[in-house]
Amino acid sequence: MIRLLLLLAVVLALPAFAQPERVYRIGMLETTSASANRANLKSFLQGMSEAGYVEGRNIVIDYRSADGRPERFPVLAAELVRAKADIIVTRGSNAALAARNAGSVPVVMATSADPVAAGVVKDLAHPGGHVTGLTTFVSQVAVERVRVLHELAPEVSSIGALLNLANSTAIAERRQIERTAKSLGLQVIILDVRDAAGLDRALEAAVQQRAGALVINSEAVVLANRKTIIDFARKYRLPVMYSAREYVEAGGLAAYGVNYPHLYYRAASYVDRILKGANPGDLPIGKPTKLNLIINVRATTALGIAIPSELLLRAEKI
Repeated sequence: MIRLLLLLAVVLALPAFAQPERVYRIGMLETTSASANRANLKSFLQGMSEAGYVEGRNIVIDYRSADGRPERFPVLAAELVRAKADIIVTRGSNAALAARNAGSVPVVMATSADPVAAGVVKDLAHPGGHVTGLTTFVSQVAVERVRVLHELAPEVSSIGALLNLANSTAIAERRQIERTAKSLGLQVIILDVRDAAGLDRALEAAVQQRAGALVINSEAVVLANRKTIIDFARKYRLPVMYSAREYVEAGGLAAYGVNYPHLYYRAASYVDRILKGANPGDLPIGKPTKLNLIINVRATTALGIAIPSELLLRAEKI
């Protein structure tokens, strides 16, 4: 009788042990290809791994890129919903809006310039709905880009600023750039960039209006077309201050801004909490904790720029 009971207990326990581990589908709605975004993707997967998720074992990454064309986000977001994504990770406000509007799938913003101004969430502390994540909004970051650019190229008297003036965050950024440039005795040429064609026109205008240097922000269009900008800068020997390390890794001069890989690493913790049952709307939007200066020595050498010692000390990576 005892043997029979033991055998019965083993048989009853078998299904629990035989149950396969659940595999979660993580949709990623991105601006650029996975290869161009590998540093951020690597950091996200590291964060997921530390939380107990391994790609190919209990998570599948369904990666979709708009390739610098934000108008594609709604279609791509709908594809992820139809593919039954358990959660969608986004980059930028346009991607977050598209994912939010595509259905009720939880959305984690790995980055978003100003999700409140963009209408993605109602409040940073209490986002509500099914969207949460991180914002890249940091006051005065555009100020520092202009100052660092001036230190790298003090002989320059005019700078061109590439901004998407249709973006609500560009208004404050424009004011910061113009105010800082004026204090440094610099003329500012505002160049409106909303798509790839607009980028080409802006670069042509920069040459025609004799901009001595450029300041680039983190708009989807400029990020996806960074090779075009970097090749342009080489051709005309223009110092350019960028917003993210991807530009410098592609050959750009220097970048100052938030540490995007670290934001993606932090985004993994949001994904973990939601998969474990947390309500996205109850999770406060996180803010950047790291700002980095990165300088490309090869680019400075090619332009004949001597890096000031103060910048060498400040730089996270040379």
